[in-house]
Amino acid sequence: MADIKRALALVTGTPMDKAVVSIACDLVRPHKGQVWALYVIEVGRKLPLDVELPNETARGEHVLQRMEAFGRSLKCKVEGDILQARDTGAAVVREAADRQTDVIVAGMPYTERYGSPSLGEMVPYVLRHSPCRVIVYREQQPAPIPEGA
Repeated sequence: MADIKRALALVTGTPMDKAVVSIACDLVRPHKGQVWALYVIEVGRKLPLDVELPNETARGEHVLQRMEAFGRSLKCKVEGDILQARDTGAAVVREAADRQTDVIVAGMPYTERYGSPSLGEMVPYVLRHSPCRVIVYREQQPAPIPEGA
């Protein structure tokens, strides 16, 4: 695999964040690289993009502080950033291009739509438009509910 020195880890405040940052750190560590942990606040179209959202911003700051500390425990340089955007997928792709990252690492929950696993909207957008490699870490499928339970 080519040298990976710059990784963008999309964090969302879920238990998957540690796995996403850990994967990104594992990829850049051999080259003493950098991980940018990105927390995106989606802003609805009815609001101006630069609207102050103190609760969401505070949550994002908390998530990023935890991920920066987690990165230090892994002996990895992790720098956090909050971005307000209309669409998470487009924001991730744009940020990856602006930072010239070598890889995007994103986590996604296991979700189903009409009884089949679903990738949602963000992951296909990033896969389609990313200027770099993309690694998607999907949450484990829940155990089936036994019949008669």
